[in-house]
Amino acid sequence: MEDKRSGRGGLGRSTRAAGSRAAGTLVGSLVGPGAYDQALIADELPDGLVVADDSGRVVVFNRAAVRLTCIAAEEAIGKIVSDVLPFRDDDSRDWWVCVDPYRGMATRTRHPERSLFLTDGTELLVSVGYVRDGRSGPVRRLVITLRGAQQRARLERSRAELVSTVAHELRSPLTSVKGFTATLLAKWGKFTDDQKRVMLETVNADADRVTRLITELLDVSRIESGRMEVHRQLVDVPDRARRIIAGRVAAGEPEDRFRLEIDPGLPETWLDADKIDQILGNLVENAVRHGAGIVTVVAQRADTGSDQQDVIAVSVRDQGEGIPPEVAHRVFRQFWRGKRRGGTGLGLYIVKGLVESLGGDITVARAPGGGAEFRFIVPAGTPIA
Repeated sequence: MEDKRSGRGGLGRSTRAAGSRAAGTLVGSLVGPGAYDQALIADELPDGLVVADDSGRVVVFNRAAVRLTCIAAEEAIGKIVSDVLPFRDDDSRDWWVCVDPYRGMATRTRHPERSLFLTDGTELLVSVGYVRDGRSGPVRRLVITLRGAQQRARLERSRAELVSTVAHELRSPLTSVKGFTATLLAKWGKFTDDQKRVMLETVNADADRVTRLITELLDVSRIESGRMEVHRQLVDVPDRARRIIAGRVAAGEPEDRFRLEIDPGLPETWLDADKIDQILGNLVENAVRHGAGIVTVVAQRADTGSDQQDVIAVSVRDQGEGIPPEVAHRVFRQFWRGKRRGGTGLGLYIVKGLVESLGGDITVARAPGGGAEFRFIVPAGTPIA
């Protein structure tokens, strides 16, 4: 039997008659039962989808593929797929020649996603699957999915910023710990007990700071991977708020800086006590650090307009400048910081992730008396098994 494939990676041009047959096959498939719905589904996919038949000619080129490649579907359909998508790798090698999909390894079933480039420099994340006759038979379909590389680039920038932030935040406490311990070891006998105590208290505080940073990083990892575990138990939210405020007062904050307002008759809540402590602690610390005046914590029954489930709302308010409405949608992103720089910029991002893990939601607005109000709602009542 004469092999009409030639050229790049075995995907050379067939005769004009073969091209007509490929186009005829496409038309026949599009008017087959259910084919119209399948075409619509392909166009609704968020990722680019390109399918080549057994002769290497494109038979599907969906709307997302058009958007990602800037190639019109009518210019792609019926053409050799390697001509339509002339992929090159990071070393500018012709990807089709390297993998030779139609005449290469007969047991190959897929190529995992990788970064490839078109001739105009457009970077795409490409994965390829093979549809064969049997486990090692000839290729009947080549299914190619395309994704834009912008999302990955944003993720890489985010990770680089995270590494930079963490390195900066770790450097200060570790430098302090190293300096004080080296000094104490070298000149222990020259310091009074009070001086030693001050130095060790500083080391202890810096060690706590490092521990908090590591905890934040672990929380970010769990939130991003969807692995946040929730251990529900009966939680008295007002009591947890009292403990958070008492801890701030014990640490040296004036007692009259805080106010707690509790509505009577709050429904019981089955939540994760540790996560509630972390949420309230972060919000109160944020109000103390970036706000001004009295910090008010309010717990009340919330009206959701539905009789299906009770919810309670907890608000943390300050009397500072507040958050401008135009930046309110950014405060829960990673690395957001207000005018007063400091910290990792991860606290509110973690708070949002923790609230959502409990089935709740959090917003920020202007407090009734000025300043910022962070308000989160969580479900109340006995959890559904």
